[in-house]
Parts: sequence; structure tokens; C-alpha cells
Amino acid sequence: MKHASFKIICLILWACIMSFSVYGQSYGQTTVAMESRILESFNGDDDSPYIWRTQASRFISVVRNESGEPVNDSNGNPQRFPLTSYVNAWPVAVFGYARAPDAPPIRSLGLRGQFDRRGYNWIDLYPTLRSDDAGTPAEIPIPGRVHNFDMWVWGANLRYYIELYVRDYRGVVHALRLGDIGYAGWRNLRVTVPGNITQSRRTLPSYAGLTFVKFRIWTQPVERVDNFYIYFKQLKILTDMFETLFDGNDLADPEHVDRLWASE
Repeated sequence: MKHASFKIICLILWACIMSFSVYGQSYGQTTVAMESRILESFNGDDDSPYIWRTQASRFISVVRNESGEPVNDSNGNPQRFPLTSYVNAWPVAVFGYARAPDAPPIRSLGLRGQFDRRGYNWIDLYPTLRSDDAGTPAEIPIPGRVHNFDMWVWGANLRYYIELYVRDYRGVVHALRLGDIGYAGWRNLRVTVPGNITQSRRTLPSYAGLTFVKFRIWTQPVERVDNFYIYFKQLKILTDMFETLFDGNDLADPEHVDRLWASE
């Protein structure tokens, strides 16, 4: 009897020691330093490095004037939707109603679209570098290991939804469903980055951040697609900026390594 009791006590002690050990390892691996950062304000400031452009699926409509005649672009070709513009509008829940006379302007990116027929139509909204006259898509680097994205979107009760695309270090593009916009007014949409999207490597350098690729707005076949408006404000991230330091960690920094080898 005493021998059995002694065995039970030993097993309990062993379990406690193993739990403490596992907890200690887990704690060391899950140290975080979460920061909230604005990835894009959608304010249209001239000092922003990005210009937002659009691309749409095949049934996008031609822009027409009040007489029903097609409107031509600067090259003499018929202008097509979607149209974009920065407008003096914002979510009151974030910025409030009143603005001081000398306060900097707050604007939001507005998108106006129209398709010739219903269906699974889509519009892409993607960044390009302001310095690039050709308008080549330019992905936005995301600092740290991102936990979630959120953005304010104005909806008009249309049954559309928005996807957010990111690229991992291997070049694989992942689509995250930011949310449905079948509601009225401004609402904050949020999506958590799943754990199966890799943001680190086993080998050094271990950091392998994501890049933002684009948004895609999808229409549903049951919903109308004539002359709709959507507005965007303040794309933010919650990201983990913690990096474990070790003896020689500077040699895992690609830029530092490039400088070292350039001097040889």
C-alpha cells in the first residue's frame, strides 16, 4: 500500500515538473510585442508613396454622360468603370463630427462601379508606386508577423463581399475574406491571419514577412450591379514586432550582410 502511494506521489511530481518545463518552453516561444499600425490611410496625401488603381472583370460598364453617349478618356477610348476619387467623408466613430478650421483634411477613397449584367463580377483595388508612371502593381511590405487586418468600409446594403490578398515569402498568394458589406453606412471589417500562412523560417534569417497585394470586391448573382458606391478608410494591422536576439543576430540581417560583403 505504501509502495503504491509512493508511486502515485512520484507520478504527480513528475507530471508537475513536465508541465512546468513545457510551460517554460511555450512561454519562451510565444513572447510577443503587439503593435497597431496604419498600413494605408486612404487619405490621398501627396506624400503617400502609393496611388490606388483598379481592374475589373469582363462585364464592366462604359461610362456615359447625361445624354447616354460614351465618355472618352485622354487617349480617345471609351472610359470604363470603376471610377475612384478621394472624398471629404469619414467614419464618425473614428474621427468624430467636428473638425477644427486649421485641422488637416480627412478624406476617404471612394469607388464607383457598374456592370452590364449580374453575376460573380469583381473589381480589384491595388497599390502602385507614385513614382511609377506605368502603374505597375507594387505590393506593400507588412512589418512584423501580422495577426489581423482591419479596415473601415462604407456599404450601401448591397450583398457584396471583400477579399484581401497577401503574399508569403515563398511567393504563394493567399485570399482572406475581409467581410460582407451588406449593411448601411460605415463598419469596421476585420480578418485574422490563419496560422497556416507562414511568416517565419526554420533557418536564418527566420523573419519572413508578408506583403499586401490587393483587395477584391465580389458581387453576388442575386444583387444588382448598377451604379454602386463603396468607400474605404484606414487599413490597419495588429502585428507582432518581437524578434529573439542572440549572439550574432546582426549576421541574420540581409542588409547588414550585404554591407559586410560589399566592403570585401
